[in-house]
Amino acid sequence: MSLKKSIIIIILILLVDQISKFYIKTTFSLGDGVVVYDWFRIVFVENEGMAWGAKIPGKYGKLILTIFRLFAIVGIGYWLWDSIKKKYSKILTVSIALIFAGALGNIIDSIFYGLIFDNSHHQIATLFPADGGYGTLFHGKVVDMLHFPMWEGFLPKWLPFWGGEFFTFFDPVFNIADMSISTGFGLLIVFNKRAFPKDTEETKEKNKEEEQSENISENNEEIQ
Repeated sequence: MSLKKSIIIIILILLVDQISKFYIKTTFSLGDGVVVYDWFRIVFVENEGMAWGAKIPGKYGKLILTIFRLFAIVGIGYWLWDSIKKKYSKILTVSIALIFAGALGNIIDSIFYGLIFDNSHHQIATLFPADGGYGTLFHGKVVDMLHFPMWEGFLPKWLPFWGGEFFTFFDPVFNIADMSISTGFGLLIVFNKRAFPKDTEETKEKNKEEEQSENISENNEEIQ
C-alpha cells in the first residue's frame, strides 16, 4: 500500500476520533450517558492514564506516560514508513496505519486537552475557556465514550468468589482511537502469516504486482 493511502486512512480516523471527542466533551458532563440500545451506550468518562484506567503513580506519572507515548508514536511512524518503503504486505501496512492513527488520536488528548478545555465535573466543558483549561501541556485526559455492556445481571450464587454479585460482560468504555488500535493488532494476529510472510521470490513478485496495480490506479485517477 502506498504512503498516500496510509495517510488518508490516518487522517480519516483522526477526524472521526477527534470530532466524536469534541462533541462528547462539549455536550455531556462527566458521567452523563445515553442508552442507544440495551447493549450499546454513549457514556462520557475520562481516562487519566493507560488502558483500563491504569496509571503511573507519583507527581510526574502522567508526564512520563505522555512522553513515553510520544516516543512510541515516533517508533510506530518509522515502522509504517519502513514497511511501505520495503514494499511489505498490504495487510501489514494497513494494520500499522490503524495503530498509528489510534495512538496519535489519544496522544492529542494527553498533550492538548488540558489546555483547550475546562473540566467536565458537574458541567459541560467549554472549548478555549477564558480562565484557561483544567490542566497543563502534557497533562490532558483521554476522552472515552463507547460502552458495549453485552450482558448485565447477578451471577449465580454457586459460583466461587463472585457468586451473587452484579456483573457486566464487557464493561470497558473506550473511543474510536482505541478501536483503531485494537483493530490494527487484531489484523496482525488473525492474518499473521499474510502480514509477515516468508521472504520468498513468490512473495516479492506478488508485492511487486500489487504495487504496479496501485500505481496504475493512481495514474488513472489523476488522468480523470
